[in-house]
Amino acid sequence: MNRTLSLGIVLAVAAAVVFFALRGEGSRAGDGAEAREVRAVLDAQAAAWNRGDIEGYMQGYEQATETAFISGDDLTRGWQTVLERYRRAYDTREKMGTLAFSEVEVKPLSPFYALAHGRWQLTRAADTPRGRFTLLFRRTVKGWRIVHDHTSSAK
Repeated sequence: MNRTLSLGIVLAVAAAVVFFALRGEGSRAGDGAEAREVRAVLDAQAAAWNRGDIEGYMQGYEQATETAFISGDDLTRGWQTVLERYRRAYDTREKMGTLAFSEVEVKPLSPFYALAHGRWQLTRAADTPRGRFTLLFRRTVKGWRIVHDHTSSAK
């Protein structure tokens, strides 16, 4: 490989790194196309949950064995296992309540990954559990999907 070609490759890689870094900075407020697409996934999840449709809610997650859900001291791996966890924990409409997300911020990390965090709250007849979440999304052939979910409950 000649020196000019090597320099050209290095400059092209450097330009790509700067482009994606600046692109991420410009989307900090969550106003880019990626952020809107990620927010649409969250909106669809809340709508499915509020219909009592856990399977529809789970469409926001990547259907893969690597998908991870962390809450408290528990780590659940695999889309099917996460689905079963939700089915056990929320086996009635009363337990499901009404889900709302707020203070959602989306930060694109690359063309294929985005980080989202915010607050969640369930409104039920007897209580209103709430907490925070951090989600890692991956762009898949089916669109943006959650591959890692870390959710906490407020005390």
